[in-house]
Amino acid sequence: MTRRILHVVSNVAHYDDPSEPTGLWLSELTHAYEVFEKHGLEQRIVSPKGGRSPLEPRSLAWPNIDATAKAWLADDARMALLANTARPDEIDTADFDAIYLTGGHAVMWDFPDSLGLQRLTCDIWEHGGIVSSVCHGYCGLLNAKLSDGTLLVDGRRLTGFSWREEVLARVSKKVPYNAEEEIRQRGALYERGVLPFTSKVVVDGRLVTGQNPQSAKATAEQVAALL
Repeated sequence: MTRRILHVVSNVAHYDDPSEPTGLWLSELTHAYEVFEKHGLEQRIVSPKGGRSPLEPRSLAWPNIDATAKAWLADDARMALLANTARPDEIDTADFDAIYLTGGHAVMWDFPDSLGLQRLTCDIWEHGGIVSSVCHGYCGLLNAKLSDGTLLVDGRRLTGFSWREEVLARVSKKVPYNAEEEIRQRGALYERGVLPFTSKVVVDGRLVTGQNPQSAKATAEQVAALL
């Protein structure tokens, strides 16, 4: 039976200041999508509200954009997937073997408190599936509670975009909270790479997380290997 992956993307288009655009960091989706495609996995894209997922402008400029992102931008069918994402209530988690939460600063606003996203994540986990995230995608794990009331991340090793990287990216004063600190406060055993903006993946059983955009491909490869 073909394995199925559920990608999660943001609906948010800007920071608190509407003149400061943000959105999905495109390569975090495209790198994973390409890996999963090569492994013959079926894929679907969902967002907290459904509909359009805006793109982070910085992810579309040199040196951040790469061949996979350029190919996606040039493919009308692929772009249509981001123009009409599914809503959480349209998803039957029994159909999916893994969930992959993408990043971009946008997710810091709509991932943590999305009850629909929390349901998808925890249902897939409790059905024996894989929960994975890359970069800021781990913001979607902040408030994910299992059926016994415990936080999914409590006591588990993981990684995600570090506060040091926020500072180096010059956005530490624009983001609504320190995601690294928030995840630690929830009992997660946070890890980060020695060097910022280099690939770092942490695998703790069925929880697979990547630190930054540079980690997306390796994160997806680990998910595919587990499947």
